[in-house]
Amino acid sequence: MSGHTGTRRIAAPAVALVLGATVTGVVVVPSPASAAVPGLVRISAISASNSNDFRSVTATCPAGKVLTGTGYEINGAAGEVVVDDFRPNGSTVTAPTAVTVGAYEADPFAGNWSVTAYAVCANPLPGLVRISAVGSNDSNDFHSTTAACPVGKVMTGAGFEMNGVTGEAVVDDFRPNGSTVTAPTAVTVGAYEADPFAGNWSLNAYAICANPIPGLVRFTATSASNSTDSRFVTANCGSGQVMTGAGFEVNGATGEVVVDDLRPNGGAATAPTAVTSGGYEEDAFAGNWDLRSYAICATR
Repeated sequence: MSGHTGTRRIAAPAVALVLGATVTGVVVVPSPASAAVPGLVRISAISASNSNDFRSVTATCPAGKVLTGTGYEINGAAGEVVVDDFRPNGSTVTAPTAVTVGAYEADPFAGNWSVTAYAVCANPLPGLVRISAVGSNDSNDFHSTTAACPVGKVMTGAGFEMNGVTGEAVVDDFRPNGSTVTAPTAVTVGAYEADPFAGNWSLNAYAICANPIPGLVRFTATSASNSTDSRFVTANCGSGQVMTGAGFEVNGATGEVVVDDLRPNGGAATAPTAVTSGGYEEDAFAGNWDLRSYAICATR
């Protein structure tokens, strides 16, 4: 009986040591961090290139992904074309999955041109929806509309739509709120008549909103202020971040500048990390003006 007891006393510590080594091995192996916005990519679609007055194209996320942000690019017109529609689909109860970009010639333009739509897409995000705000319908020269996320949600991207003006107004402000330390929760869209327009028109703003996302903030880059005809500026995300959406703002030109490009980088297999905005004077303008790019970014 005493020999059997001794065997148990020797075996028990040995088992404890083996178990301890196993537990220690599990603890020291780090787990990979989860991406705040998993599966993020940039999808593009381009319209036909011709000299028609109006052009429209839709960029759609791959099956199983949702739309977090938007972008566009006018090709070949250099300030002669204005974006009239920049509209994410979705609703207050359904996640957006595509963006439609529609553009008109501001004045008759004989050359060929096309429009590219960019969709920033990710794996489904909790609570993702599209919020819309409808502005007043009147003949005022300037219209402004703000779309705000529901309380408790943050904004990953945005869009806009002008109604009734068909190439006679330009969006001057497409400005997400937030900062480098606070998440955006709303977008303000402002538009001016490019030339005097007697009819009534309105401006819609769209916000793409989700449940809080780790590290979501807004970065800003501002161009030089001068009277040259065109301006380009790139806003970059911080180190270790990816871009979910973008915006822009023209200062000092009040309807005399067309934002021709709002171009996220990235691709169908790589996440965007920056956006380049480009603006051209629609007619000759003697004053100084600048252009700002806004990048909405989250932890990679």
